[in-house]
Parts: sequence; structure tokens; C-alpha cells
Amino acid sequence: MTDPAPARLVVLVSGSGSNLQALLDATADRAYGAQVVAVGADRDGIAGLDRAAAAGVPTFVDSVKSYETRDEWDAALTAHVAEHKPDLVVSAGFLKLVGPAFLAAFGDRYLNTHNALLPSFPGIHGPRDALAYGVKVAGATLFFVDAGVDTGPIIAQVAVPVLDDDTVQTLTERIKVAERVQLVDYVGRLVREGWTIENRKVRIP
Repeated sequence: MTDPAPARLVVLVSGSGSNLQALLDATADRAYGAQVVAVGADRDGIAGLDRAAAAGVPTFVDSVKSYETRDEWDAALTAHVAEHKPDLVVSAGFLKLVGPAFLAAFGDRYLNTHNALLPSFPGIHGPRDALAYGVKVAGATLFFVDAGVDTGPIIAQVAVPVLDDDTVQTLTERIKVAERVQLVDYVGRLVREGWTIENRKVRIP
């Protein structure tokens, strides 16, 4: 009996690609159950694309400014991702909000990670806002993306204690470590075990 074909991951990046690298490292083990089949970006000249190239993974770039409207960009991104027939699409530091066309195609299998314990502190400054509020526990949330900002169904969360002498930088770095482990763990579980989404609740058998 042959092993099932690995699940197909398309990963979207905007920067250094450290989360992408963690996924590339994990998928090197066939038992993980997935392979990265393409990496997309919203800009050229970033380290994330270099990481993909070094791993022999095809890449594509869809810059918003290359299209006359945001809807045209969204349609192009959707088409480029669809070409690779993904089972899951992973936002690994992708800094653009996708639109209706993308969500219609991939909304129930497009996941993102956020550096706060949602629904608290959505947006681009999660650790800063958590620190300013004085919380004792911060963390990271993995979720399926919907049309809102960091509002989709939650897959998993990991807590990171806030230390008395934390700065935004030190807290952010500690969250990144936990966030990366959670991302790799749950992407693997999702592709190996499957999932359901009902009434905002994500269940992995």
C-alpha cells in the first residue's frame, strides 16, 4: 500500500519568510504529510522568495501597484494560487488583506497567524497593544481568514507570559517562537487529520 500524496501548501509571504522556512523544514520529513508547492509574494526582492528559491519551490509575485484596482490584484492573486491546486493556503507574514474573489476560492482553507490572543488586540500592533494594556499573558492565534481583520474562526492559540521587564521587541520575539511552533504543528495536524468548521468552531478529529 503506497503512502497518500502529501497535501499541497501554497505559502504567501511579504518579508523574511521565517515562518515559511519552518514549514519548509517540517515538510522535508515525508511523515509530516505536506509539501510546499509554491510561494507567492506581494513584492520582489524579499528574503522569503530567496528561501523558496533555495528550496527549489516555484514562486510568483503579485504587487498591488501592478494592477489598476484592488479587485484586479485580488483576481490575479487568486488565479496564481489556484494554478498550484492547494489543499491549504498559508499566510506566513503576508501583509495584504485579500478580497472577495480570494476568499470565495480559499476562505475555508486560508489560514493566518496573529501575534496576540484574539479577539483581543487585532491589527498590526498586537504585542504593543497588549503591553500597553498591561496584560499578564499574551500569545499567538492561528485562524482561518474571513472578510474581517483577524476575525475568522480560531484553530489554535498559545499563551506567552508577559514579563515585568518586557519591551515590545522582547515580547514580540518570544511570541514569534511560540507562533512558529504552533503554525508548524497545526498545519501538519490539519493536513493529516482533516478539519471541520461549524458555528465558528474549528474541530480536528
